[in-house]
Amino acid sequence: MPLLKRNPFGHILLVKKWLIRIFGIISHGRYRKFNDLQIEGSEHLRNLPDSGVLFISNHQTYFADVAAMFHVFNASLSGRDDSIKNVGYIWNPKLNIYFVAAGETMRAGLLPKIFAYAGSVSIERTWRSAGKDVKRQVKNSDISNIGKAIKDGWVITFPQGTTTPFKPIRRGTAHLIKTFKPIVVPIVIDGFRRSFDKKGLRIKKRNVLQSMVIKEPLKIDYENDDISDIVNMIEYAIEQHPSFLKVLSVKELEELTKEEEELNKKRAFWS
Repeated sequence: MPLLKRNPFGHILLVKKWLIRIFGIISHGRYRKFNDLQIEGSEHLRNLPDSGVLFISNHQTYFADVAAMFHVFNASLSGRDDSIKNVGYIWNPKLNIYFVAAGETMRAGLLPKIFAYAGSVSIERTWRSAGKDVKRQVKNSDISNIGKAIKDGWVITFPQGTTTPFKPIRRGTAHLIKTFKPIVVPIVIDGFRRSFDKKGLRIKKRNVLQSMVIKEPLKIDYENDDISDIVNMIEYAIEQHPSFLKVLSVKELEELTKEEEELNKKRAFWS
C-alpha cells in the first residue's frame, strides 16, 4: 500500500484537501449570500508560477481574510473571472497555499488547530505575546519554515502583524523578501471588519460590501533595494501608508485600537 503523500511540513495532502473542501463549502455563503465579495484583478493569479509567490495584504480579521483568499485563489485558477460563484471550484483545491500566522492564535482552540493543518505556517511573534508587548529574537526555524513554504507554493502574509489599520510594516517581511526573492503580489481588502467579528468566525453584520483587489506583482530589485525601500513599497502597495489615513476617521481608529486592546486582555486572561 503506497504511503499517503505529504507536504514539506508532514501534513497529509488528502486530509488537507478534505479540510479545505469542507470549510470551503461551509464558508462560501459568508462571501456570496450573507455578504457580497467584490473581486478585482483575479487574472493576475493565473499568470503566477505554481510556487515561489508571496502575497502581502492588509489585515482585518484573524481567519475570514485568509478564507476569502483561499476561495478567490481557487476560483480564479478554475477559470472564474473576479467571481467565486458556484463553489464547485473548491473540490480540487490548490494544496500548496499557506498563510503566516501567530503560533498562539493557531493553538487557541480546536478550530484554529484544524485551520493550522489546512495551511498555516505558525511563527512566534517577536513583538507581542499573550496580549503584552515583548522583545525577543526571531526564531531561525520560523524563517526557515516560511522559506520552505515559499519554495513549495504560495504564501499569504500580513506584514503589519495586526488587524489594527495603519500600524507600521514589520521589517521582517522585507527581510524575507530579500532572502528568498519571491514574486510579491499585493492584495488590498476591505469590509471584513464590518461584516465579521475580530476573529472572523462570527457574522457581525449582513449585506456588507466586501472587496478584494489583487494587484500586479511588485517590481523589486532584490539586490539593490534596501529594507527601508521595500517597507515603503509595501506600505503603498497594501494602502497602509499614512497618506491613506484620510480614508478612516480618528474616531474609527480609536474604536478599532480599543477593540484590539480588549481582545488582547481576554487572550492574556485565558492563556
